[in-house]
Amino acid sequence: MDSNYTPISKKNHIELQLQDDPSNLRSPSETHLKSVSVDEDSRLDPKMEGSRLLGGDEDGDLENDIFPLIIAKPNKGSGLSGAVFNLTTTVIGAGIMALPATMKVLGVVLGLVLIVLIGILSEISVELLVRYAVLTKSSTYGEVVERALGRQARVLSEICIIVNNAGVMVVYLIIMGDVMSGSPHHTGVFDQWLGHGFWDHRKILILLVLVIFLAPLCALDKIDSLSMTSAASVALAVVFVIVCFVVALIKFVEGKIESPRMSPDFGSKKAILDLLVVIPIMSNAYVCHFNVQPIYNELEERSPRKMNRVGRITTILCVLVYASTAVSGYLLFGKDTESDVLTNFDKDLGIRFSAALNYIVRVGYILHLILVFPVIHFSLRQTVNALVFEGSAPLEESRKRSLALTAILLGLIYFGSTMIPNIWTAFKFTGATTAVSLGFIFPSLIALRLSRQGGSLSLVERYLSWMMLVLALMVGIVGVIGNIYSIKDQSE
Repeated sequence: MDSNYTPISKKNHIELQLQDDPSNLRSPSETHLKSVSVDEDSRLDPKMEGSRLLGGDEDGDLENDIFPLIIAKPNKGSGLSGAVFNLTTTVIGAGIMALPATMKVLGVVLGLVLIVLIGILSEISVELLVRYAVLTKSSTYGEVVERALGRQARVLSEICIIVNNAGVMVVYLIIMGDVMSGSPHHTGVFDQWLGHGFWDHRKILILLVLVIFLAPLCALDKIDSLSMTSAASVALAVVFVIVCFVVALIKFVEGKIESPRMSPDFGSKKAILDLLVVIPIMSNAYVCHFNVQPIYNELEERSPRKMNRVGRITTILCVLVYASTAVSGYLLFGKDTESDVLTNFDKDLGIRFSAALNYIVRVGYILHLILVFPVIHFSLRQTVNALVFEGSAPLEESRKRSLALTAILLGLIYFGSTMIPNIWTAFKFTGATTAVSLGFIFPSLIALRLSRQGGSLSLVERYLSWMMLVLALMVGIVGVIGNIYSIKDQSE
């Protein structure tokens, strides 16, 4: 009798996998996944071969036929270095510019302790997220939230991603405008190069950068396509850190730096209000969780252990970069440190080649943000598509929908950048709400809920999950209260 099955290429392999069942939370070792190589001339009857591998009889009868066949091709995604660059680029964005100002509020000692502590907690939450995303076979942040907490929680998490990413991208455009065209108290690069004129108009400059540089990069379909730009952006961030650190070290040796504050200031109402909102701003600097699944999905020979390695390398890099930038930036400018420290680099640094170093720092970091922008946009576009076009074909299969979403999102983000006054205002609100939710509240809730349904969670991990949840809720509530009082104080 003729067979309906067609030959399978020798390069493929067959993987037997349980049906995608949210309630099934057994570990991969318990699902009895098996692979068989396929000879060039062989024809494989799925039922017969599946029966042989799984202990059925030779007639192919299985008591419960729940193992569909999946023809899997070798994963040709990004390597370890590409994944590290993409994740590091997601983390090191505009948040680094606000860190020197947090040192001005917290003091050097407490500021450094929090940079390290928040980095460690963020890495723990990433590892929990990866573990349960794999366990529940979820390919996006929203999916793993839905498997653990339900449909409404998924919608809430996707709204958080949209608000957070859109807010971060608005901040990027604000920084570009501040550096290129200047601000009320600082001179822009174009002013210094060409003098004042139509060419340094803030809105026009931001629009030109958006259309010429950002839109083509944002139009790319896969995040793996951004690996090279991510590597370049990390290199530019490192250049920024090295310049800041070296200049601060030279001025320190020459005795030109004032003694920094080592502890928080509780001497005024404004200082206390700043203290309430500064921790959410620091939390915002580590949020990368919305891009963890896309990066994991495109990781070559992916596994939770390999992704954990990516996360740990990224965390070490980010802690070192953040600590160096925060301390050196604060030492350089002291009590005059702005919420966006880049704007401080328009004055004489008091050392040789000061003007050239100023340009290197500012222009270099603008190029860094241009390369980071599409990485954040990728997860924003994916999340908006999942929320608005649920059930439609994947975005990768609809080029027109992808381009239309990109154009609409970029337009809205540009409009937002013209309305929000500075990055401190944006970071205060996203840090106290969406950042702590995405980075700590949702991952800890996912771990605690799924552990009750059969997922493995050690006693230490359970305590850490509870600690992250409680701390995140406290930071969020205190941050929102601090923001409200700050607004009232400014209006008075």
